[in-house]
Amino acid sequence: MHAAQLRDIIINSSDAANSMNDLAKILMVAGLALLALGGLFWLGGKLPWFGRLPGDIRIEREHFKFYFPLATCLIISVLLTLLFRLLGKR
Repeated sequence: MHAAQLRDIIINSSDAANSMNDLAKILMVAGLALLALGGLFWLGGKLPWFGRLPGDIRIEREHFKFYFPLATCLIISVLLTLLFRLLGKR
């Protein structure tokens, strides 16, 4: 085996290790996001205002129900944007 071949093997193995570290980070973030989403669903029933804000759209007819939590989505979006901006700046 030549030195160039050994060098290529070492470089490729470090690339694979870096990609595995990146994958591990992505899985950790995805797991934390699912945990937070589950917590919101769990707490959602216990918070009387959650999903019932004045900007939420609710249409109920005899055989039809339509619900779109517009104000709730906007508040969650603003809170997540602030959180990610604070965590992203280091």
